Amino acid sequence: MKYYSTNNNAPLVNLHEAVVKGLAPDRGLYMPETIKSLPCSFFDSIDKLSFQEIAYTVADALFGEDIDGDCLRKIVYDTLNFECPVVKVSDNIYTLELFHGPTLAFKDVGARFMARLLQYFINKENATEGRQQQVNVLVATSGDTGSAVANGFLGVDGIHVYVLYPKGKVSAIQESQFVTLGRNITAIEVDGVFDDCQTLVKNAFMDEELNSRLKLTSANSINVARFLPQSFYYFNAYAQMKRAGLEKDLVICVPSGNFGNICAALIAKRMGLPVKRFIAANNSNDVFLHYLNTGNYEPQPSIQTVANAMDVGAPSNFARILDLYGKSHSAITQDISGFAYDDEQIKAGMRQCHDLYGYVLDPHGACGWLALRQGLDEHEVGVFCETAHPAKFKQTVDGTIKADIPIPKRLAAFMKGQKQSVPMPNSFEAFKELLLS
Repeated sequence: MKYYSTNNNAPLVNLHEAVVKGLAPDRGLYMPETIKSLPCSFFDSIDKLSFQEIAYTVADALFGEDIDGDCLRKIVYDTLNFECPVVKVSDNIYTLELFHGPTLAFKDVGARFMARLLQYFINKENATEGRQQQVNVLVATSGDTGSAVANGFLGVDGIHVYVLYPKGKVSAIQESQFVTLGRNITAIEVDGVFDDCQTLVKNAFMDEELNSRLKLTSANSINVARFLPQSFYYFNAYAQMKRAGLEKDLVICVPSGNFGNICAALIAKRMGLPVKRFIAANNSNDVFLHYLNTGNYEPQPSIQTVANAMDVGAPSNFARILDLYGKSHSAITQDISGFAYDDEQIKAGMRQCHDLYGYVLDPHGACGWLALRQGLDEHEVGVFCETAHPAKFKQTVDGTIKADIPIPKRLAAFMKGQKQSVPMPNSFEAFKELLLS
């Protein structure tokens, strides 16, 4: 399988190159040249398959040309050693709980898959070249990406991870999941916002001196190995809804920040997933909603909100969505609608869902629940992504629903660790100097 750049000004590459490079040399994002349709027989029997069996079938269609079947199966099965259950919230609204992985966030799926795939390619390179070369993984985080990637790569030989995060703009619990690890993980506390961190990472890939001296790749959703595996749990959600006889007129709502998650869902639909349509739920960072309403894409500086993982003012994966639909606004709006909510509306949604149905939402899931309530037609059934465990936002959740939600043991263990981070100004020269040192 070949991969091309969304900017269409870079050579085609294979999967190995796309994963290791992360970003195309023309600053575009890699996309698969072909998106294979899965056979009808797969969907006819999907409700009889396990999550791992479903994911392997999808992974084989996406990556099978480039990875030995037994190795790919091991990567998939090792990645998905936890479930992503669909849970009923009300009569026609369900949630896909994506917080049952090691760091209690949806990004565990993509991060764990990418860690294993990257190690597979590194081992092949080292065997061919007869030497050990370190790969440096750069990742910008607005919250959960940093913890998922850091824990996914923790202790992996030949890989060092640099996590850039905006100072004071991620929750203390989220921060504890990647600043306390040490070993092959370096946390960098940037005096800026998420978009600044993302820009620093992108500029590093374009710097000739850095790339001549270091082997760099990205673990943000700009990397195909991070975002494509997120399609697995949409197929699994459909299978669960089919088991319940609720697969007709199915609408999926995705809380969206950098738009890698909903982009993976759109890839799934292109592969044949029988989902009627999608809803993108935003917080006050609503540049995508503005695009849906006007046809104009106008990136803005990000705004800090209680749903901080969605605080993205210039979503990278918008380029992939444009590319997938041939830049057709009308085609995009046929498949995707959108809604946006400010902090007070998000908190009101959290209270309402808890009071009416006893379900505790995190702030991002609250955006999804609100969007389904607002955008679902009477005859449709909706599933929204609950992207992180509410305890990761304990202060906000407790204060909003007037409760003391318990902290899972895995999360509490991170909070006991000692903070190890490097403070850094929002300066590419400072970042470059740190990498070279």
